[in-house]
Amino acid sequence: MMERTPPPSLHDLDTRLREARERREQNTVEGGGSQSSLKGAPLAFRIGAELVAATVVGVGIGLLTDYWLDTAPWGMIVFFFLGGAAGILNVWRAVSGIGMAAGYQAPDEHNDVQNEGEQDKDEGQE
Repeated sequence: MMERTPPPSLHDLDTRLREARERREQNTVEGGGSQSSLKGAPLAFRIGAELVAATVVGVGIGLLTDYWLDTAPWGMIVFFFLGGAAGILNVWRAVSGIGMAAGYQAPDEHNDVQNEGEQDKDEGQE
């Protein structure tokens, strides 16, 4: 019959995880390889897509408005600039992290300190 080898202990797993994290931190500090050179690529593609999509939607709405109200080319011009402004606003939101899903943005330290102070006051009043 086959002999079963016991699974590695959790301590061994913990040790291997720590070593892997240390290697990853060393790669990031030293500049890493190809992984660190593409670190900002997803954000760059998102910024480009936000600008292009908002401008295309603005121009589309402008063309439809011109067709519907017979105001060519003013609707397209106005909505081109509105679409561009919306694209810039979306880029600003993406870069600053506004509108991110819960848990993806670091908590604001200033608010945490205020909340702790308010909790201490509440506990003193009770």
